[in-house]
Amino acid sequence: MQYVTLNNGLTMPQLGFGVWQVPDDQARSAVEIAIEVGYRSIDTARIYANEKGTGQALAASGLPREELFVTTKLWNDDQGTDKALKAFDASLDRLGLDYVDLYLIHWPVPAQDAYVDTWKVLERIAAEGRAKAIGVSNFTEKTLGRLLAETDLVPAINQIELHPYLSQESMRGLNASHGILTEAWSPLGQGKGLLDDPVLVEIGEAHGKSAAQVVLRWHLQLGNVVIPKSVTPSRIAENFDVFDFALSDDDLNRIGSLDRDGRIGSDPDGFNVV
Repeated sequence: MQYVTLNNGLTMPQLGFGVWQVPDDQARSAVEIAIEVGYRSIDTARIYANEKGTGQALAASGLPREELFVTTKLWNDDQGTDKALKAFDASLDRLGLDYVDLYLIHWPVPAQDAYVDTWKVLERIAAEGRAKAIGVSNFTEKTLGRLLAETDLVPAINQIELHPYLSQESMRGLNASHGILTEAWSPLGQGKGLLDDPVLVEIGEAHGKSAAQVVLRWHLQLGNVVIPKSVTPSRIAENFDVFDFALSDDDLNRIGSLDRDGRIGSDPDGFNVV
């Protein structure tokens, strides 16, 4: 495993396991398999409706709490001073934990205009030690800029859609300029043709690896935190097996040339679902 250091000094595994779109009853078994394989960072969210199953798997692992890095996220309809604290407490209860390692605002939801006040609640949670670090997800130059201008604590992480078809070079640079780590969601582009790309397949064949492993290695070498998701045991293990090879500069350049601004998810500046 490789580790990264957040801007508050906390370390976290650079490769984690995501459970988006995994039903609660399957989340327990998937997370248990992931932990057996070697993952120590687990990423969930209230809206995924699988915090309970995830927490059961963490408890069943028998591992000391300090060996696990747990992330969850605040959903859009829980933003605001009055709701955010209750939502955080509810997530802790479902997870069966006394604290989380990282708590994120899931989306800025600009039309709701509550993310600045919400962030101040997260600052309080961090000050109390109930979240070891706090961050954001899907924040753009506009929303991140406002957050930095109007609040005190710089986010530790900005989790954004990021894969070779949407490399987010500008946003990664902006995050880095403020000491914010970039974390990639949908790091494999949700399949959707990316893993069949001839460039990735060819590079994989040269290293004796799959296209998915090449993409995950690309993320790691760029410095991204990355959280692939799967419920298939063989895929869970394959996605973890990315520390025994390195991409060359030519490999990285070829993968970098695949960028096509190919967003799969919503544009965060226009996503106002609550």
